[in-house]
Amino acid sequence: MVRKLIATNKDVATTILRLALGVIFFAHGAQKMLGWFGGYGFTGTMGFFTGVLHIPPVFAFLAIAAEFFGGLGLIFGLLTRVAAFGVFCNMIVAVAMVHSRFGFWMNWTGAQKGEGYEYHVLLLAASAFLMIRGAGAASIDSLLSSPASNRIEARVRPQA
Repeated sequence: MVRKLIATNKDVATTILRLALGVIFFAHGAQKMLGWFGGYGFTGTMGFFTGVLHIPPVFAFLAIAAEFFGGLGLIFGLLTRVAAFGVFCNMIVAVAMVHSRFGFWMNWTGAQKGEGYEYHVLLLAASAFLMIRGAGAASIDSLLSSPASNRIEARVRPQA
């Protein structure tokens, strides 16, 4: 089962998509987990999720973890399908709980009270692609799933 989770090819285009999605989610996760990039940190984000959005604490924690650790997993290409699944679930919940009420379009002009889910559809598609295809080149998954790492060769020394 683990082999199926890490199986991938050496596709460079997949790698580019994985890295872009990973950087985006790591940055957002770092805002929520560490307070980096102008974020509120773990305590502030948990308070907002549980207090304002009324998300149960376990799901609020999972959302933060999916963005932070999922972003790192995507950047390094480690358990890419699992990381992409976490990101996918996170975006489904974001659309369902927050963004769907503002319609499809993003709020480019500031005329709406919030952002639509246009951007989230792109993130869902990218996540789905990575769940199907895996990590691509330059990934830990690729190293772990390479034929060389799947076999152990015994060498017999000739006797003199």
